[in-house]
Amino acid sequence: MSLSAADMDRLAHLARLGLAPSERERLCTQLNDFFGVVEQMRAVDTTGITPLAHPTDIMAEVALRLREDRATEPNQREANQRNAPALENGLFLVPRVIE
Repeated sequence: MSLSAADMDRLAHLARLGLAPSERERLCTQLNDFFGVVEQMRAVDTTGITPLAHPTDIMAEVALRLREDRATEPNQREANQRNAPALENGLFLVPRVIE
């Protein structure tokens, strides 16, 4: 797949982007390079390979080096909530947006 200048104009219009001609050309080149990578990935034969539902499904086969899950920053709740317009029980109160 390759994008043309007309395709870029249409995409820019749909995304409400104002692109200068140089920006449009640069972006078109970058997107076409990306599509080239996607085509290379599509060309790989994946017959017989079971898709992963999640990357950590392979935990039994590969030892991932995960860092320890511990708090490294001090609790600054009071300082962060100092300028809040409304609080209740240590939580921010916000206006209802869904009825």
